[in-house]
Amino acid sequence: MIILIHVAIALLSIGCATLGYIRPTNKIIKASYALIAMTFTSGFYLVIVEPSSMLRTCLSGVAYLSVVSAAVFLTRRKLALLLEEQA
Repeated sequence: MIILIHVAIALLSIGCATLGYIRPTNKIIKASYALIAMTFTSGFYLVIVEPSSMLRTCLSGVAYLSVVSAAVFLTRRKLALLLEEQA
């Protein structure tokens, strides 16, 4: 059950990061950070509970964190540029 929740949170995180890049707001960036933290926490829990079967999937988790973190970074940068233009 926790695996399904973990995957759902990760997919929501990817969707939120994508939406944030399309329409950047501080609220979406904060939601992205929260979803990243929840994904990381649930993944860490899964590794603790099932270390033998979960450790091989950690590489995909690291790839996920890299992609979503890059998307959030680009969203923050885009939002900063938009706010600079408005000022």
